[in-house]
Amino acid sequence: MYNDPREILNHEPMRWLQIVAVTLCVLLNALDGFDVLAISFASPGIAAEWGIDRAALGLVLSMELIGMAFGSILLGTVADRIGRRPTILACLVVMAGGMALVPLSNSVTTLSIIRLGTGLGIGGMLACTNAMVAELSNRKNQALAVILMAAGYPLGAIVGGSIASGLLETGGWRDVFVFGAIVTAVFIPLVLIFLPESISFELNRQAPNSLERINRTLKRMGHSVVDALPVLEKDKTSGISLAKLFAPGLRATTLLLTVAYFCHIMTFYFILKWVPKIVVDMGYEPSTAGGVLVWANVGGLGGSLVLSLLTRKISVRWLVIGALLLSTAMVTLFGQGQSDIQGLSTIAAIAGFCTNAGVVGLYALVAQAFPTALRGGGTGFVIGIGRGGAALGPIVAGVMFATGASLGLVAFLMGLGSIIAAFALLWLKPPRETQAAA
Repeated sequence: MYNDPREILNHEPMRWLQIVAVTLCVLLNALDGFDVLAISFASPGIAAEWGIDRAALGLVLSMELIGMAFGSILLGTVADRIGRRPTILACLVVMAGGMALVPLSNSVTTLSIIRLGTGLGIGGMLACTNAMVAELSNRKNQALAVILMAAGYPLGAIVGGSIASGLLETGGWRDVFVFGAIVTAVFIPLVLIFLPESISFELNRQAPNSLERINRTLKRMGHSVVDALPVLEKDKTSGISLAKLFAPGLRATTLLLTVAYFCHIMTFYFILKWVPKIVVDMGYEPSTAGGVLVWANVGGLGGSLVLSLLTRKISVRWLVIGALLLSTAMVTLFGQGQSDIQGLSTIAAIAGFCTNAGVVGLYALVAQAFPTALRGGGTGFVIGIGRGGAALGPIVAGVMFATGASLGLVAFLMGLGSIIAAFALLWLKPPRETQAAA
């Protein structure tokens, strides 16, 4: 029998509400995956209808990624102050509204502003779900749960992308966003019903009604309740999450994870954002190009699942380093081109396997690296700054294409981001050492 809510969650088996809540977070990340890539599926139609060149298209493709950078940093810190659950609900409202507004846009400027705003919600959602899953899981399953949550991203791209390809065949690119808005709105009542507030957040908040709220959640989960909350030590920097991320015990961890995520995500989003346009420029139909992107995400889902199974036997850090090295090799190979659509789909799938395995592994490392009081802010900072790389990747690739660089050269240069990330992780302390330092 444990008297500390943290020990109850850490050591007792996960109950049905925890499993349902983690599954819901997986689906929320799947929703993020579709929302982010909706513009990629629609990009050939947008370029054809509005007559914009590759450089301008690269900017449009990056706008929600820029919004995600700010959303992750700002809303991740907000989640540490007001709670994970209300922040997730606010993000869903922003995302649904943003998707609904896209079909009404009639210019690159309007579309860019809408996607920038939508990105704020997506970025906040990523920071919150990563922290929420880590705090809902027991210690035994934490890394597995976080990786499965991250696997929702390619799952959303696969399912949503398959639907988007069908919508592009029977309608227009605007239909992709109408579908996204409807599905996003459906998740609002699901979160209200099935996603409890994080017990770890309530414990750190220590509000007058925190004991009552924690016991109510423990009871819903099927765990025993506690008589009193443990007294937490207060520190001078309480409430200054961003400052605490750069305290001596966490500074190196914050910087190394941020550099690794920033560099690898440039490589990751080069593949995800440019595949449809590259395939269309080879002479294929937009719906066919969308199919190649779906295969890239099928590979990405496979990479997530394989990595999750291997975490039981091998250190997550070394698994991620291996995935990052393979990522550079496969993205470079993708740039060499293939003779037919089957070859393109196969290489895209293998590249997606390696690049997404690196991303989900980084999520697991981030969740392990930061203590509860800083998990939302720490995750938000790493993802937020890292999303600068996500935004920069499509822009840099677009500029290189516009100057006449070949696909092979662009793919090679963009693939180098994963190698830089691997070197950054070589200097990272193992998670347990990092936690002790925090």
